[in-house]
Amino acid sequence: MLKKYEAMSTQVNLTKTLMAKSVVDRYLNRTNLICYSELSRLIGCEAFVKHENHNPTGSFKIRGALNFFHHMSREELEAGILVATRGNHGLAMAWAGQWFHVPCTVVVPEGNNPEINRTIESYGAELIIHGEDFYDAQSYCDELVDSAGYYYVQQGNEPEILNGLATMGLEIMEDLPDVDTIICPIGGGAGCASILKTARAIRPDIEIIGVEPQNAPSFYQSWKKGELVILDEAHTLADGLASRSVFHLPYVILKDAINDVILLTEDEIREGVRLALTATHNLAEFAGAVSLMAAYKIKDRLAGKKVVMVMSGGNMHMDALKTVIGS
Repeated sequence: MLKKYEAMSTQVNLTKTLMAKSVVDRYLNRTNLICYSELSRLIGCEAFVKHENHNPTGSFKIRGALNFFHHMSREELEAGILVATRGNHGLAMAWAGQWFHVPCTVVVPEGNNPEINRTIESYGAELIIHGEDFYDAQSYCDELVDSAGYYYVQQGNEPEILNGLATMGLEIMEDLPDVDTIICPIGGGAGCASILKTARAIRPDIEIIGVEPQNAPSFYQSWKKGELVILDEAHTLADGLASRSVFHLPYVILKDAINDVILLTEDEIREGVRLALTATHNLAEFAGAVSLMAAYKIKDRLAGKKVVMVMSGGNMHMDALKTVIGS
């Protein structure tokens, strides 16, 4: 099966990312890449943050959604699209679906962030709550496709979604051509894989480091074992990284090319949110803050380098934020 995705990975490339940029730029402002003096002091490097939390839906996912809809025909989308999500992917597809007048159905697991659920519905999408986790929500989508004929968007396995996401990597390389290291969260893997594809096409020697929770190390275990691993469970504060497995397409892109993967404890993930607040004055969701905390954890390796940390999203549950600040 992986041979299919290895062939598909050639469709994620710099030429198509440049084409995607012309699409994304119609709808989104360029996100900021900011060097923070306090973060630089704490880590001991020139510390830059790529602010994907400043996008309209609060995360990087909107880039891929816009490029996906642009490339799909009306016939393919006639019955509407179906997505499984813990939040940011659903927000992005619902938001972009409004622009392209495509009905969107979003499946979320039980106990999902109610603020995100309400926002998804406010974008005009139909919300379905099903399953204990993201993996269960994905499985339910397969059943719905058979019964209702939706186009099921597997976010990490759509090349044009990855080409759209890769525009954030293109912006990084344009704004900071001599960057030494880019640190990016890994959930389903699409964001990190897309950045790697773009950055390496421009600078083959650039260091790409992924970050996962210790409680959900699906890519880390796959990378170490040399085969795709599906975890029995993935319970972590970082909802956006709570993946029992990475998608096939990102896996084949990352498995032989990524430099390292840093695992964070739940306490370290909490500390990442506090670090984002104090050092950058930005609200990052748990998944969005892990790049900063990972950089701090390996600061000895990063000393003196130019390092970009992707703040992938800022959709934090208010109760969770109160807990983080209170502790």
